[in-house]
Amino acid sequence: MTSIDTPLFSMVQNFTTTLETFPILDVTSKVSTITMITDAVGPQMARQWTRYNNQTVADKVPENMLHLIDPHWYQYPPMDPLWHKMLGLVMVVIGIIGWCGNGCVVYVFLLTPSLRTPSNLLVVNLAFSDFLMMIIQSPPMVVNCWYETWVLGPLMCDIYAMVGSLCGGASIWTMTFIALDRYNVIVKGMSGTPLTIARALIQILIIWLFALLWTILPMVGWNRYVPEGNMTACGTDYLTKDWSSKSYILVYSVFVYYTPLFTIIYSYWFIVSTVAAHEKAMREQAKKMNVASLRSGEQDSTSAEAKLAKVALTTISLWFMAWTPYLVINYAGIFGAGKISPLATIWGSLFAKTNACYNPIVYAISHPKYRASLHEKFPCFVCGSTENNDKKGGDNTSETTKA
Repeated sequence: MTSIDTPLFSMVQNFTTTLETFPILDVTSKVSTITMITDAVGPQMARQWTRYNNQTVADKVPENMLHLIDPHWYQYPPMDPLWHKMLGLVMVVIGIIGWCGNGCVVYVFLLTPSLRTPSNLLVVNLAFSDFLMMIIQSPPMVVNCWYETWVLGPLMCDIYAMVGSLCGGASIWTMTFIALDRYNVIVKGMSGTPLTIARALIQILIIWLFALLWTILPMVGWNRYVPEGNMTACGTDYLTKDWSSKSYILVYSVFVYYTPLFTIIYSYWFIVSTVAAHEKAMREQAKKMNVASLRSGEQDSTSAEAKLAKVALTTISLWFMAWTPYLVINYAGIFGAGKISPLATIWGSLFAKTNACYNPIVYAISHPKYRASLHEKFPCFVCGSTENNDKKGGDNTSETTKA
């Protein structure tokens, strides 16, 4: 016992007595106290102190992971085991949907000659990125949810977070290049530079190199990868208050969130405007010729601009919904704008991962030729009829942009 009777341990006891004497101490003061203890005696002693007073969400974290746990999380009690079980079940479902959906997209597009176009290479890259994310992200998170903490060690924490950042960045920028390709064909028309196989492959290479750059930076000292509040997933450190760590989140969000978002909005804004102007001109010409429509069957289908507007709105909205919660959590952490609970970090991470599930639906399953090929190879995955897709057109863009 003499080894424990030290000035540092006495200081911990004094802090404990202080909190017990003032039960109405607010959360901010408690977090400050825990931070002071962590700085003075290290995360191991801090965890022992918090466990002595009350169990925390970090109690089950292995010893080799404690140096990555921010003092902020020691104020929260353990999460209800039911939440971990529910999260694990949801991750199993998302994983299966992501594997099957994106795996089918890659398989069908690569093995169907009529679908191997330059634009569709971007769709295949998007599906591959989402497929890789779910292969690496889903199984580890299910295992950690079973144990209710991160049990795979610091190295796997880095790999997990790196793959999430890599595939997320690649997915976002692939969607951006798809939007730019549609803009090039629909808005610029004949004056635009056509997309070739070589050019598409170069774009894909640039996408992965750019995403890899932002993935590596936390490994070389600009920010770091740490367990998130629920202790079952890892991501960037948004709780460290030094500006070196904060600046990474801010710069990262500019290049991997705001720039793609505004590029997609810009592209679809002009796409919708161009198609709407074209449809208006066709209707006016039809009036002059005293015919109902210059396009057969138009009266039985939704107008082209309405269809395209829905696709654009769906694309942007789903993308925005997937990544905004995670961005808000990161911003709340670096600016101290709100109280981030372990439960809140679950939803941010979960929403971002669901992006890998509905991308195949938005970008591929609405493709008429893909649906026909999918019906031949995997008929159980096709919903609805595929007989009249070619008659209805299915897409309002040219052959090179039907993805």
